[in-house]
Amino acid sequence: MKRLLITGAAGNLGKILREGLKGYADVLRLSDIADMDAAGPNEEVVKCDLSDRAAVHELVKDCDGIVHLGGISIEAAFDDLLQANFLGTYNIYEAARKHSVKRIMFASSNHAIGFHKRTEMLDEKSELRPDSLYGVAKCYGEALASYYYDKFDLETVSVRIGSCFPEPKDRRMLSTWMSPRDFISLIEAIFNAPMTGHTVMYGVSPNKAVWWSNDHAAYIGWEPKDSSEAFRADVEAKFPEENRRDPAVIYQGGAFAARGHFED
Repeated sequence: MKRLLITGAAGNLGKILREGLKGYADVLRLSDIADMDAAGPNEEVVKCDLSDRAAVHELVKDCDGIVHLGGISIEAAFDDLLQANFLGTYNIYEAARKHSVKRIMFASSNHAIGFHKRTEMLDEKSELRPDSLYGVAKCYGEALASYYYDKFDLETVSVRIGSCFPEPKDRRMLSTWMSPRDFISLIEAIFNAPMTGHTVMYGVSPNKAVWWSNDHAAYIGWEPKDSSEAFRADVEAKFPEENRRDPAVIYQGGAFAARGHFED
C-alpha cells in the first residue's frame, strides 16, 4: 500500500495504529482536528475538520485505503454528533468514492448493539440496538458503508470495537477487551484480505467470557492472540462483584445503556 489514511489519529486508537503500522504502508497520512505530534519518517500530518467537505476531499486524495476512526468517541449532544460523526462520515465516504479508494475500515462500536443483554451471543446478523446517540451514529455509519458497497463497490469492514487498552480496566472489559496488538493485526488483515465486501466484525480479543462471534468473517484471516484471562485475577480483586440487577450489568453497552438521554 502506498498511502494509508488514518482519521482520528490523535486519539487513543489512532496513536496505537500510528506506532503499530509503521512500515505497513509507504506513507501513513495522519489526520485529526486536534493537535498531533510532528510527522516522522514516512508520515504526513494533516489537520482536518471532517465536517468540512472540501478539506476532506483534499485529505483523501492519493490514498489507497482509509482507517476511519475520526469523530466524537463518547456520548454527546446530537448537534455535535451530527457534524463530527454523521456529516464527517458521509464526507469520508463521498471523498473515497470520488478518489477511487477501494477499501475503508470503519470504526463502529459495541454501542451500536448495546441494548442486547449479556446473556446473548451476537454475530453480524444480530439486530442493531443502540444504547446512546453515539451508538445511533455508529448504526448510521454501518448503513452508509453498506450503501456505498452495494451502489459503488467501495468495500468496508465495519468493526464494532469493544474496549482497546493495554489491559482491561474493569470487570466488563474482561468480555469486551481487545489488545492493542490484536487491533493492529486486525487492521493489517482487513487491508491484506483479497476481498471484504461490506463485512461487520467485532473488535474483541479471544476472551473466555466473550459475547460476540466473528465466525462469519473467518475469510478476513484475522488471528487475534491475546486474552483478558491473563488479567482476570487482578481485575476481580480490584473491582467488587457486579450487581446482576444493575442495567449497566444486564446490557452489553454497560454504563451507556444505564444512563438517561444525554440531552435531558
